[in-house]
Amino acid sequence: MLKLLMKVLRALAKLTVWRYQPSIIGVTGNVGKTSAKMAIAAALSADRNIRASSKNFNNELGLPLNILGDWEKTGGIFFWARAVLFGIGQLIFKNPRYPELLILEYGVDRPDDMKYLLDIARPQVGVITAVGNVPVHVEFFAGPEGIAKEKAKLIAQLPTTGFAILNADDPKVLAMRDDTRGHVITYGFSEKADIKIISFSNRLDAETGEASIAFKINYNGNVVPIRMNNALGKTAAYASAAGAAVGMIFGVNLVKIAENFSKMELPAGRLRVMPGIKGSVVIDDTYNASPLAMREALEIFKNLKVKRKIAVLGDMLEIGKYTMEAHEEIGAFAAKQADLLLTVGLRGKFIAEGALKNKMPKNSVFTFDDIHEAGHFLQEHLKAGDAVLLKASQGVRMEKVVKEIMTEPLRSKELLVRQNKEWLAKPGLYE
Repeated sequence: MLKLLMKVLRALAKLTVWRYQPSIIGVTGNVGKTSAKMAIAAALSADRNIRASSKNFNNELGLPLNILGDWEKTGGIFFWARAVLFGIGQLIFKNPRYPELLILEYGVDRPDDMKYLLDIARPQVGVITAVGNVPVHVEFFAGPEGIAKEKAKLIAQLPTTGFAILNADDPKVLAMRDDTRGHVITYGFSEKADIKIISFSNRLDAETGEASIAFKINYNGNVVPIRMNNALGKTAAYASAAGAAVGMIFGVNLVKIAENFSKMELPAGRLRVMPGIKGSVVIDDTYNASPLAMREALEIFKNLKVKRKIAVLGDMLEIGKYTMEAHEEIGAFAAKQADLLLTVGLRGKFIAEGALKNKMPKNSVFTFDDIHEAGHFLQEHLKAGDAVLLKASQGVRMEKVVKEIMTEPLRSKELLVRQNKEWLAKPGLYE
């Protein structure tokens, strides 16, 4: 039934693209895809009729669904029947509200996944965020180079009139500029980037729980300041630079783009800041984890002025033979950034070992086999002025720890990731 559904959705999506001829912006990478997608949407939404799903629709089922419609709720046999009928209906009868621009995520788990997705919809603009030295899903490839090559297919198919938007700070991504016929625009903190991020700073008030980032975007000597509330870390700055590139391609003024970014909300589970119990601050980065994303999250501790910096880290999944080494390296990095380290899960213990090997005091490192035990520990030991960063791969369900220490758990469906009935019914690895 699943294979049949995939075939039907694929056919409907291809026919829909043929019928409505939308311009397509494709986003891929191992870190920051959804943030980049939302930034692109923010840059364009005031001037264009666009669609960018707030859900993580980036696979064989999700991408066709995003092409067919904008769905608030998914799942269940009646939903799939409705989606198919809706797709058929707008092929027969012209939908006057169909978007002129589609912003699609292209997720890659295994070899040839990109080829499958590109057969459904080929973008005219391709954005590649970051790959990293040990990318997630690398266990299904020969190595990091294999997954980078798979991601590069997104821009390899671009027409000569297309645009490839590449992260100048990731060597594997920057090297892809030789794989495309399209116009290349680079972005990042690098001096060589076409769109430069400069004057970046994090701000977190431990007493009020207010957080923000501030930075400037410099393009051809034109500099605009950007400030984003309830956000921390460089991920949002990278996303904004990519969004600015796409916005300017479609004729939006850079000043207008910066104004739009100031109103942008980061997706749930991506370095979202919220008040925690006992006067603490919670930094929720629980959506997923890879070595690069874990390191970038920990870096936000560097200049934060808080009483204690607490890192709660769990397993990074789907990195195969790199598992032990990558977790220990994260532990070594965490030892330099955090005052207190809590790990969850079997692989998380390698993080603890890496921290201890790098002279983090034993009384500052705690390991847990159950996420709820970690939550109870935090409930007992948190103090006013503490900042708590939580991050792990999806299978760990670290967002359940966030729910135990946030001040408004009744708003969990609104504020946290993975709160639909289907996800909540699935137990995590460590509960």
